Amino acid sequence: MSFEFFICRRYLRTKHKQAFISLITILSIAGITIGVMALVIVIAVMTGAESDFRSMILGVESHVVLMRRGHAFTDFRKTVSEVTEIDGVETASPYVYTQIMLRSSSGVSGAVLKGIDPGSKAREIKNFSEPALRKCLTTASMEEKAGFKPGIILGKNLALNLSVMKGDSLYMISPKGMLSPVGHIPVMKRFTVTGIFNSGMYEYDSSLAYIHFREAQKIMRMGDAVSGIGIRVKDIYNAGNIAHKIVQNLNSKHPGYLFWAKDWMQMNHNLFSALKLEKKAMFIILSLIVLVAAFNISSTLIMMVMSKTKDIAILKAMGATDKSIKKIFVLHGMIIGVIGTMSGIILGTAACWILKHYKIIELPGDVYYFTTLPVQLAGFDVFLIAASSLAISFLSTLYPAKQASKQNPAEAIRYG
Repeated sequence: MSFEFFICRRYLRTKHKQAFISLITILSIAGITIGVMALVIVIAVMTGAESDFRSMILGVESHVVLMRRGHAFTDFRKTVSEVTEIDGVETASPYVYTQIMLRSSSGVSGAVLKGIDPGSKAREIKNFSEPALRKCLTTASMEEKAGFKPGIILGKNLALNLSVMKGDSLYMISPKGMLSPVGHIPVMKRFTVTGIFNSGMYEYDSSLAYIHFREAQKIMRMGDAVSGIGIRVKDIYNAGNIAHKIVQNLNSKHPGYLFWAKDWMQMNHNLFSALKLEKKAMFIILSLIVLVAAFNISSTLIMMVMSKTKDIAILKAMGATDKSIKKIFVLHGMIIGVIGTMSGIILGTAACWILKHYKIIELPGDVYYFTTLPVQLAGFDVFLIAASSLAISFLSTLYPAKQASKQNPAEAIRYG
């Protein structure tokens, strides 16, 4: 054990008459502990929110959406085949997208209609397997059977608004109708509710409805055209590069058309940008708690330097260098910082574990995007918090340690 560390350890055990300095030391440790714990919990909640948003969005939307400008998307089967051959693409599926009105015996509600291919592995509805989608999204190819009604899948909140359950019937009203002597007549068709999904996001659950894309084509009078192609990729974080590659490939093969694509990050850019900005802002704001505690470390060391003037003079007279004296007080401050940081990380991690597994805090789904507080503790975030806390603690020790090393031993012994 170096003599600097030995003396530092002795100084941590202050005498009874120096209990005030000991109290400030305890308060410094407590301040850093609370600041680090708050940082760990808040950053874990922000990371959990970002992860939950990503999971919810990708459970309903495609990783990449491909569309074409200026022309009806009629040759989509050939395009799907060309897209799936591109490296990084997992699956591709056509879809029809429009807005409609739904009317049940109990109410009327606007909805966003998405016609999808239930046989595609690029399925978009969370918790619905391919066989389940095939069973739920029946088509009008069976219309020769008496009383046949095609199937529709509704969001949980949309079904509540319409007061319908599985097996109930409702009418779909589309503005794409026909002109008659009495004016424009909208298209109206009867569907059976064959499934209800819960994505976890109120916006999706209260507005989305799914039917077979063949039925959507008929309602929209699109013939054999679709609105676009939904694509799922192997690496979701590389979706932007893959989307760019798809567009370049298709535009070079079909110069007469203009293809364009958007990845999931572009479609939700505002949301994820706001989350990242909020995470950075919370990190900076809560770091101020640690900074305030660091001022306590400086105060403790300054008062200790004043009370240990004679000790410093004796150590210097015995041959201790300025560097050794400085090291003693830096070690003293860093021990306080390390104890406070480790205590904060342990308590913060424990609080995150409790919040994650016991769901203590519940949130209203119609106000927030999720019903329980999302928590996800990332190792890099914990490392960054610990490093920042230790760096602030180290900086707070430099001035008192420097002042201690400047002590004149002759003057200190004379007036001490």
